[in-house]
Amino acid sequence: MDAAKYIWMNGEFVNWDDAKVHVLSHTLHYGNGVIEGTKAYKTKKGYAIFRLNEHTARLKESAKMTLIDIPYSVEEMNQAQIDLIKKNEFTGDNVYLRPFAFLGYGVMGVYHKDAPVETVMSAWEWGAYLGEEGMQKGIKLKISSIARPSNTSNMGKAKATANYLNSQMAKYEAIDCGYDEALLLDDQGYVAEASGASFFMVKDGELITPPNDNSLVSITQKTVIEIAEFFDIKVVRKRISREDVYTADEAFLTGTAAEITPVRNIDARVIGCGNRGPITEKIQTMYFDIVFGRCETFEHYLTYID
Repeated sequence: MDAAKYIWMNGEFVNWDDAKVHVLSHTLHYGNGVIEGTKAYKTKKGYAIFRLNEHTARLKESAKMTLIDIPYSVEEMNQAQIDLIKKNEFTGDNVYLRPFAFLGYGVMGVYHKDAPVETVMSAWEWGAYLGEEGMQKGIKLKISSIARPSNTSNMGKAKATANYLNSQMAKYEAIDCGYDEALLLDDQGYVAEASGASFFMVKDGELITPPNDNSLVSITQKTVIEIAEFFDIKVVRKRISREDVYTADEAFLTGTAAEITPVRNIDARVIGCGNRGPITEKIQTMYFDIVFGRCETFEHYLTYID
């Protein structure tokens, strides 16, 4: 990854290489931490963070679900991210922000409430998560043998670090089998989400995406639904089976890192024309117009860095 100059840790800016934690930090051993993924794009007015407040608010919500008491308000953490962009003096087209709250050094054992809470904001320049070619021509997706845990055994709506072991194993399996990304089903056999992104498909002109029954409530997913409604494209939230996926006219993934990534192949089945479909391209183009400040209708989602 591309190192930046500074990281914000517990209210102070420290040099990138000095942002360290103890090897006995509680989260390293027991997995309870919460993260966010936010992006800033270089617009004609300078850098702008996309839907900053919603991402930071979701961090606080994830922390509440996992019983972590972040000692900073949403407003304070918003400002920390704004200041971080300024202080690092980035030059690239986009910057990825990673807010993170975790349990630090001081206690050991499964009970976590006596462990100190550490709060970190980091940022670095990061290109297309699934590759520039994938953004244009589409990626290969594999339905994983690893299912998303049920609601009775996990908190899928929390963007918690522990949840990503499931994603890591699914993604490794997909890449090891020659694919680019994994699609996970829930414990009932219906589509949940990709390893780090939401799933959309197009069938007969309708845009279909699964409900967030046991998956993260995605801010990018919400954005895509708003874009579709702007274009008068009908949006359907319903359970999606494996068979539905194979016979889709188009498919794509969405997320802060994935942005809008077309899917051209799922489990060796060619999706649609085997390339980025017309509805996918329309939504993708609009999404980038929004985040790069070229669309006044959705400009209220941008926090400009003065």
